[in-house]
Amino acid sequence: MKENKLAGLSMDFAVDILKVCDDIKGHYSIVNQLERSATSIGANIREAKYAHSKADFISKLQISLKECYETEYWLELMQRAEILSDVSKIMHNCGVIRKLLISSINTAKQNIDK
Repeated sequence: MKENKLAGLSMDFAVDILKVCDDIKGHYSIVNQLERSATSIGANIREAKYAHSKADFISKLQISLKECYETEYWLELMQRAEILSDVSKIMHNCGVIRKLLISSINTAKQNIDK
């Protein structure tokens, strides 16, 4: 099931982000924002598992998707500001999670009337 894959990928992604952030000196507010958005992806995926309704499930996944886009923003900013040198692997992993979230949201929306 995609949600289980999403849960695992998002946990691995959050751990990778935390490890990357450990090596950054200074820029504490940006690092904090990156850590918060990246870890929120998985937290909301986990919350979706116990949603009260399909609408709540979709809402939690949409929040995860928003956090995914925000995380991509912080990563791109840090790369452009030369705070991080190579974010290609992390950006790729974030993109995989984003695509799975979009797919899961679309599937859930299609099944909402069934």
